[in-house]
Order: sequence, then C-alpha cells, then structure tokens
Amino acid sequence: MVHRKIAVIGIGQFGESIAKNLSKKGAEVLAIDKLQENIERVSDDVSLAVAIDATDKKELLSQDILEFDAVVVAIGESFEQRLLCVALLLDLGVKRIIARCGGKSQRIILEKLGVKELWSPEEEVGAIVAERLLNPSVMSYLQLPDDYRIVEMLTPNKVVGRSIQDLNFRDRYKLSLVTIKKEENVTVNNVVTSVYHVVGVPGTDYIINSTDRLLLFGKNKDIDRFIEINE
Repeated sequence: MVHRKIAVIGIGQFGESIAKNLSKKGAEVLAIDKLQENIERVSDDVSLAVAIDATDKKELLSQDILEFDAVVVAIGESFEQRLLCVALLLDLGVKRIIARCGGKSQRIILEKLGVKELWSPEEEVGAIVAERLLNPSVMSYLQLPDDYRIVEMLTPNKVVGRSIQDLNFRDRYKLSLVTIKKEENVTVNNVVTSVYHVVGVPGTDYIINSTDRLLLFGKNKDIDRFIEINE
C-alpha cells in the first residue's frame, strides 16, 4: 500500500471519524482545528494534531500543507469558513482537495470554485436510511455510475436452500453474485457471538443458508426486481 500524507481540517464528528480511520489504515494524518478541545480528542490517534486557523495562509504553510497528498476540508459548523479555507487551499495549489458540502447550493458554489471531490454526509446518510426503509433486507450498498450498485443483503426467503447454479443469477436476474458472507458463532471470553466471514468465490453447488448475506452487483432496477420476486 502506498504511504499517504493526508491533512484533515475540521475535527467535528465527521472529521474525527475520517482522521482516525485514515490513521488506522496507515496514513500519516495531520488533524487541524481551531478549537484545542477538538484537537485533544484525536491527538493520540493521528501523527500530528494542531489548533490553528485554517483560513490563515501563514498558519497553513507553517504545517507544510503543500507536502500533503490530499487535504480533506470537513469544517461543518460554518460554510463561510469552509469556503474561505477551500479558496485558500486552491490558491496555494494543494494537490488534491476533498471538501464537505451541506446541500445542493453549497455543492454548486464549491464546484464553481473548482473543487472536484465533494462529500455530503447528510445526503449519503439520508440515501442509506431511505434504502433501508424501502428495502429492509439491504444492509449496505455502494452506488455506482450508470445506475449500477453493489448491495449486501439478507438472504430472501425464496432463495434459502437453493444452489447458486439453480438460482442462475446472471441469466434469470441479470445480476452477478460477487460473494457470500457466512455467519459463524465464535466464543470469546465465554461469550458466544456471531461474526461473518467472506466465503470467497462460492462454487455453483453452494447451498444458500438463511443466515447468509449476499453481495450482488447489477442495475438498480434488476436488484429491486430480485428483492421483490424473492421476498
């Protein structure tokens, strides 16, 4: 894995989660926030955490911000502050900027500035909640371009006890079965708990269990149709 240097500006709940997860994956993370109390929450989890004003050019340059592979602007409480920070980073010539946006109007403004990578936690969470409400069997999903998506879903009732060959995902449903996650009970400190392990590439003779989770790839409409037919 390529070693990455990433700065995260704005250590609220969203920025804190990003910074900690990047560190866990081996990235060198610089956490920046104007509040010392926010910095203290992540100081033990990242390479460096500093309390500075991210809209101040001199303070950003003092952290060698141009040496980082990417800068995540996760400031959430003030769009004006986020906008000023992004504009400054663009002016400095930062290699890659990923910015938080809080809705359509903010997205338009940031795109006009030239930011190509935008995240909207509110929109993404809203989409996930809507999906779970409409399709309770869908545990998680990744939306892809051109109306394709990958879903992790509970096994529908009508699929239980059938083989992959019998189900014939590709011809019958226009779907690809990526893999299966199989439930196993493990005992840790005398407590039995359920964990899921990826089967890998299951053979055509694999019989699907009621506790299995299916990872499927295909068009949105074909996935919805598969769920509707087999519920």
